Amino acid sequence: MRIAMAQCSSGTDPRANLDLLTQWTRDAAAQRADLVIFPEAMMCRFGVPLTDVAEPLDGPWARGVAAAAAETGVAVIAGMFTPADDGRVANTLVIAVPGEPVRGYDKIHLYDAFGFAESATVAPGTEPVVVDVAGHRVGVATCYDIRFPALFVELARRGAELIAVPTSWGSGPGKLEQWQLLAAARALDSASFVAAVGQALPEDPELRKTKAPTGIGHSRLTDPFGSVIADHGAQQQLSVHEVDLSTAGKARSVLAVLANQREIPRSHPND
Repeated sequence: MRIAMAQCSSGTDPRANLDLLTQWTRDAAAQRADLVIFPEAMMCRFGVPLTDVAEPLDGPWARGVAAAAAETGVAVIAGMFTPADDGRVANTLVIAVPGEPVRGYDKIHLYDAFGFAESATVAPGTEPVVVDVAGHRVGVATCYDIRFPALFVELARRGAELIAVPTSWGSGPGKLEQWQLLAAARALDSASFVAAVGQALPEDPELRKTKAPTGIGHSRLTDPFGSVIADHGAQQQLSVHEVDLSTAGKARSVLAVLANQREIPRSHPND
């Protein structure tokens, strides 16, 4: 599979962000990509009211993503926001595979950490998602999900050979090192390729100071043995990589982490 990693910076105008997504998808198609992965919050960056921009998966923004996929023949995964039933939004990945209905994944683990409370405005999802792309199984996770290995193991058990992780990573001491370590660790945990694609470091110095996670770049593609295939810098970059996804099967045979995993009893309050 040829995987495009679209490390870009989204702004606050969903229409302009959709235009950027469409152009980068065309650029990925020109490099014969099968799949292009955009960051979390591609529809609109963090740091502004999200209810003002949220749309359902059958709304104009997601339809625009599907149109870009249909035009180019390239599957697209990108972050957006959809309305939740309780007045919050869901942090949603729109998954547009040419010829297939649009799918969505709502981020399960919310970023209530490092002084930021995503759950104040975002409702959590509940269901892992795996889709078929170019004859392969692709799982998805979003940003803070990368700290939770059980999700990645479950995606692998559902057949995912590649796990796409759109992200808008927060800056701070040690955060880059954590990001790089986590991407490799989740690849090893799940014996899967992990394509962790982040928002680029904002060009506006003021955005870099905000508490909202607006991105640090450093997207990373890791193979099922934890080896780094591609590593981006901080700035905007589109790269395309051809990978042999059968390596996931080899890793699952050699490392056997899925086959050998045992259920660990949970402790009880009175233990």
